[in-house]
Amino acid sequence: METVVRKPFQGVLNIVRFNWHFYLIASAVVVALFILCAFVDSAMYWIYITVAAVIVLATAISLSVSYYVYDRSRLYDFSWFERIHLPQRLINIHAGFDETSAVIKARFPLATLSVFDFYDREKHTEISIERARKAYPPFEGTMKVTTDTLPSSAGSADVIFNIFALHEVRLREERIQFLKRQVELLHDDGQCIVVEHLRDVPNFLAYNIGFFHFYSRREWNANFHEAGLHLDTHFNITPFVSVFILRKRHGNTP
Repeated sequence: METVVRKPFQGVLNIVRFNWHFYLIASAVVVALFILCAFVDSAMYWIYITVAAVIVLATAISLSVSYYVYDRSRLYDFSWFERIHLPQRLINIHAGFDETSAVIKARFPLATLSVFDFYDREKHTEISIERARKAYPPFEGTMKVTTDTLPSSAGSADVIFNIFALHEVRLREERIQFLKRQVELLHDDGQCIVVEHLRDVPNFLAYNIGFFHFYSRREWNANFHEAGLHLDTHFNITPFVSVFILRKRHGNTP
């Protein structure tokens, strides 16, 4: 089986590369606070020092966790793919930044892989995605789609992957409808796989207010239920990343 090798520090360097404006602002604020320390009384001095230290510490923690998750964990070795049994028809869905299609194709070389990109410049306004798209060319054959139109026939897919993609659909009803459309594409025993950070304590400690960009497990469970999916398996890859393996809900399946 062909393997796709990631470069050392690729994950954390991509985060800095695509979000450099945040780190530039944080650095400028810290420098400004240190300069101001020379012109204030002792009480304000310690306030400024404390604020600067909090900014530095929060940034260091988030980058350290990102390095652990994206460069040192088993996330991108995809050993958890062993839970998927020789599918013939695969769909990989992403929101403009695709690090996974080549890995999926290498892991399942005999399967047919369709790659759908639902990135919409009008809806997904994060500059980091634009930078990522310029740095990483699309996987060969990638199709542009929308969240309400997926160009595959009903019941045709064995597995549909959503790896760090679905949280980019910020409207709840749109996200549920998008999942419903995926349910239509799955055959009766097919799997929908969702990989996400959660809005929970570990991700708050890692990314502070950035965790608001994620959704809680309760919200995901509600989305899955309303879309007609039931949870087959849930497990964590590190305390910061959750994998949901879902199937169509039939009859009275909870």
